Amino acid sequence: MKQKIVLVVAALFCCVSHGVVGQEDRGFEIAKNLEIFSNVYKQMNANYVDDVDPGKTIKVAIDAMLASLDPYTNYFPESQMEDVKLQLLGEYGGIGSLIVQRGDSVYVSEPYRDLPAAEAGLMAGDRIVAVDGQSTAGKTTADVSAAMRGQAGTQVTLRLERDGKQFDCTLTRRAIKLPNVPYFGYVNGDYGYIKLDEFTTDAAKHVRDAFVKLKEGRPSMRGCILDLRGNGGGLMNEAVDIVNIWVPRGTLVVETKGKVASKNLKSFTTQQPVDTEMPLAVLIDGASASASEIVSGSLQDLDRAIIVGQRSYGKGLVQNILPMPYNSQMKVTVSKYYIPSGRCIQAIDYSHRDEQGRALKVPDSLKTAYKTKSGRTVYDGFGIEPDVEVDPEYMSNIAVALVQKFLVFDYATQYRREHKTIAPASEFEVTDAMYEDFCKYLHEKNLSYNTVTERVIKELREVAKQEKYDSAISVQMDEMEKALAKEKEDDLKKHKAEIADMLKAEILTRYYYDQGRIEGALKTDPVVNKAIAELGR
Repeated sequence: MKQKIVLVVAALFCCVSHGVVGQEDRGFEIAKNLEIFSNVYKQMNANYVDDVDPGKTIKVAIDAMLASLDPYTNYFPESQMEDVKLQLLGEYGGIGSLIVQRGDSVYVSEPYRDLPAAEAGLMAGDRIVAVDGQSTAGKTTADVSAAMRGQAGTQVTLRLERDGKQFDCTLTRRAIKLPNVPYFGYVNGDYGYIKLDEFTTDAAKHVRDAFVKLKEGRPSMRGCILDLRGNGGGLMNEAVDIVNIWVPRGTLVVETKGKVASKNLKSFTTQQPVDTEMPLAVLIDGASASASEIVSGSLQDLDRAIIVGQRSYGKGLVQNILPMPYNSQMKVTVSKYYIPSGRCIQAIDYSHRDEQGRALKVPDSLKTAYKTKSGRTVYDGFGIEPDVEVDPEYMSNIAVALVQKFLVFDYATQYRREHKTIAPASEFEVTDAMYEDFCKYLHEKNLSYNTVTERVIKELREVAKQEKYDSAISVQMDEMEKALAKEKEDDLKKHKAEIADMLKAEILTRYYYDQGRIEGALKTDPVVNKAIAELGR
């Protein structure tokens, strides 16, 4: 078995080494380095003081080797195939619930609508005590998630704790297909809105279906918003088909170029579009990557949509999944992609690294200007820059503390158990009375948190003491701390709008799942509102 594992590494090393050294010496260099690696492993296995786990050790070696290339080239043993399926297809065998770790315990954070966890009555805030009789104490969310996943049709028994009482719940696992379009609807009257979370299988079909339903449901629709914020990408063919919804058949969307000639491909739209005239806005942010950038970048290059939000991530690399021995797989970066203007938006150059081994960003001096279909100037090398930029909103210190201490989460859990129903997601609001009740709840919990200003004052005291200035400025620092403490007392008032939005989102999730959270946030979303303003011009 150990020899077979070494052969797997040899095959991988051969794939990675191919083309690195000169043509004449390549064969010798490969053979030499594989011999060295093989002997290192043999000597380690024979002489190391403790027993060596061959699978674990070789996996570490493979991971380290691939990490020297880029973060997207990975090896997956058979035990991680469910994770691969989830990445590519948005599908896994399980119960359909998000979980969260709090200290040494793991809790249900959000069951998915119409899936086993929700159907069995699991609720956010339930503590998962055991899975199939195995205690979860001290386990991570990854450990508990792995234990709950399994083949569709098999059963798993959870011991849960709710309101101090424990009970068992047996669920039948199902093939869980996460919705790539969790919500679509109308905003501000006559504007369609489609939220796309992932580019998994059938993403384009679901976006197309959503757009058609929006048009048919409201013939007066004046424009549509495609929300790709937080969307890390996925299947490239789905991206091409999504662009095809709004551009004519036969339009070049993306071209891939790599070392292997067979990976050099041009992808054109192949279907009749749904609508090539309706005003379209695409929302992006710093977490919009890969396929999200193909869609937003190509629609920008073709002057078919206005891009609103913040600059995207900048991932212009394409991966293929390659089968490996023993039911394992390898994801390999095989090419770069180029959108219609000819630009590649890859932001980081993994082939060049600094002295600490960190990959370098493409410098401004090497960025090249390109032209869109109508002649507007766009640039390569740093993601997709929005046509209309909206400054990101950053959480206040008190909001961060409320999230980290699970106080919003726990209040929403308590609220759900005390109120059987609430208004529809589009109408629900956190009233002044509700907010006042939340403030009382926080007072009972003795909320405390540190601000950056407090940390700076503390550091200043330490430096002043070292430099023997502390006695001279101690009075001023005392006054600063008192003034700051007084200001912090008003934080719940100063940041009421932000905290109320957080409460609203968490409470809506308890009743209407992810769909309700999305719908409820639309009215006050500054990026959505900016997109509507631009579409209405």
